[in-house]
Amino acid sequence: MKIAKIFLGVIVAAVLVSCGNKEMESRITKLEGRVAALEGKGGVARANPTAQPVPVNNTQPAAPAEKPEGPLPSFQFEEKLHDFGTIKDGDVVEHVFSFVNEGEAPLIISDAKATCGCTVPEWPRQPIPVGGTGEIKVRFNSKNKPGVQNKTVTLTANTWPTTQRLQIKANVVKEGE
Repeated sequence: MKIAKIFLGVIVAAVLVSCGNKEMESRITKLEGRVAALEGKGGVARANPTAQPVPVNNTQPAAPAEKPEGPLPSFQFEEKLHDFGTIKDGDVVEHVFSFVNEGEAPLIISDAKATCGCTVPEWPRQPIPVGGTGEIKVRFNSKNKPGVQNKTVTLTANTWPTTQRLQIKANVVKEGE
């Protein structure tokens, strides 16, 4: 768990320093996957996939690596990727991702995090009943973010798997280009 917290700290620092850097975002996404693997499987942390496993001293029980038994909720999104196309530097755009709970239990979204502070998700705080609908609103501020931008919002819920990813994309151009 300590390693996961360190990775998370590195991720946050990297995001704050270089929100618009495409290479850094790719690294962050990979680190998020590694942290998720550590949290989901516990026991082994690998900074380098070819390196030998390093035991992790977990003080909390790891999340189940297998699907839990019993009725579970399930997201069914109309879309998981939205492309804003070309927008001007400084535009603030938003998109609503609609979903249905097609599972067998009420769906509870406990968190929604973006890869960058320029992207802000809003999600329902109340449980979504079986067959019920919900919306995730994602707002993107393009100020000082020139070029192609790919942002990810990671939802954490009581589903299996426990995380879902939504993506937005935009080509940000400076005025006059």
